[in-house]
Order: sequence, then C-alpha cells, then structure tokens
Amino acid sequence: MADMRQLAPDLRHVPGFPPFAINVYLAGGVIVDAGTRYASRRILRAVKATDVAVTAHAVTHGHCDHQGSSAKLVAALDIPFWGPAAEAQELRTGAVGPLAPSNVITRWQLKHWAGPGVALDRELREGDALDAGFVALATPGHSPGHLSFWRASDRVLIAGDVLFGRHPTTGRQGLHEPPREFTLDPERNRASIRRVAALRPTLTLFGHGRPWRDADALERFADALPS
Repeated sequence: MADMRQLAPDLRHVPGFPPFAINVYLAGGVIVDAGTRYASRRILRAVKATDVAVTAHAVTHGHCDHQGSSAKLVAALDIPFWGPAAEAQELRTGAVGPLAPSNVITRWQLKHWAGPGVALDRELREGDALDAGFVALATPGHSPGHLSFWRASDRVLIAGDVLFGRHPTTGRQGLHEPPREFTLDPERNRASIRRVAALRPTLTLFGHGRPWRDADALERFADALPS
C-alpha cells in the first residue's frame, strides 16, 4: 500500500484500490469518511504510518460507502465520531437505508458494504469547525443531511458526494452529478452543486474521483445543470 498523498497543507488522501474509487481523507487530525466495511485495515494502516495525531472521525453523510468502517475506526483509535445532525439517527442505529433511494443496487450495497451504527459524539451543522481550518457546509440533496467541508484560506473543498469526479459504473473521470440511483433529491443536490461551484474552489476533493483543480470548469458545469 502506498503512503498517504499530501494534497494541500494539513490535508492527505488515504490510498485505495482502485485508485480514487472510494475516497478517505485526513484533514488535520480528522479522518473524513470511512469507505465500506472492508476499508478499516487500509485506513488504520495509513494513518498509523504518519506522524499525525488523529483526534476524531467525521463523515460527510451516512451512505454505506462512507460510514462502512466508522465503527471500527472509532473503536480502534478511541476517537469521537462526528457526522451530520440531520442524519444522526441513521448513523446511530446503522439503519442507513432511508438515506438513499431503494433499488437493487442500493439494497446490495446495504447488505455488503454498510457498517454498524455508531452514536454521534458531535452533531455537525452549517458553520461548525472540523480541523485545519475546515468548516461544515450544508449541501443536502444526495442525502438529507449531506455536509461538505470548506477551507476559505486556500479555497479547498472536501465535497463528499455533492459531485462525483468518477462515474461509479463506467469509471469515466470528470465532473458528474451523483447518479439518481443513489440520490434522494437530485434537484436539491443541484442547488448544492451551484453553491459549492460559486465558491470557486482551487481544489475540490470528491468521495469518488481524482482531485479537481479547475474552478472555471466547475462553474460551467454548474451553470449548465437543469434548473
């Protein structure tokens, strides 16, 4: 397994395979997202190989490819668990199915990828500080309480699944709306895309896909979305 890659000051990417398929980040001392239930070993191995003191684990939202290893991470590292206040109940119980549309794909993911519930030690809302200068932005639509994390000082955005940088079925790189199969409210999510695009991030980090550094292309993508 390769070492973590530093993407910006106090911001690293946890390597995985296939590369950038399901992303996990380390923002300051906070592990952001947790992949599926099978990701804990690679995440723990990566963070323990650094000199960073891990102080918390946060998720952008409660889908099973983001909370799958959360319980194992907080138990192994004895750290608090943070997540969207609007999804606190689902994260606590592990019954995360209602956070996405029900179809054959999401039912399979729930069966094979979801992790057990973990009570939130901190319910995150708009404006709450994460670490390393990042604050929470409310970006709902893909899931009811979806959060992104924004650092204004260098305009870095951890976008979660507001946008995809890699299509989940074709693997094609580039900007994509999250597929309808996984998104409860596509229209509301488009408003969230417009919101983050208007920030003109110099670096956008997705839940799925490679880092994106073209703010102009992001704005054009947002402007071209259906109203």
